[in-house]
Amino acid sequence: MAGSANFDDDGINEINIVPLVDIVLVLLIIFMVTAQFLKEKPKELPPGIEVELPAAQTGSALNESLVSIVINKSGELFLNGKPTTTDEIKAYIQSSPKPAKELETLVAADKGISHGDVVRVIDFLRQLGVERFAINTKPQEIE
Repeated sequence: MAGSANFDDDGINEINIVPLVDIVLVLLIIFMVTAQFLKEKPKELPPGIEVELPAAQTGSALNESLVSIVINKSGELFLNGKPTTTDEIKAYIQSSPKPAKELETLVAADKGISHGDVVRVIDFLRQLGVERFAINTKPQEIE
């Protein structure tokens, strides 16, 4: 017979492993790529600033429309993730399109910082007319 294939009567007795390995590798790559997107990034602070926040049971995640002021362990100030000074904070608040009374400011301080340092920053904000501010904490597990 012309054009007929020469098959054994037993059929295919072994699994072709090459397509299986190809499929598994493609799935592995897909999972590795999606894992990068699903990796939970802390949103409590701007990236790159090392601050260990104290825990509070009523803590919540950061609203990204807030003005963020961070005090790290060594007492350095950061405004929206960038190193800053009190003069730069004053200029930023005064140049904001919103009036200072309407600005929402979040103060995050390392738990190793003294209470007085945090109070000085809050007092400075109040002198600039900022009335709406919060202190950032990380959520604490309830036992």
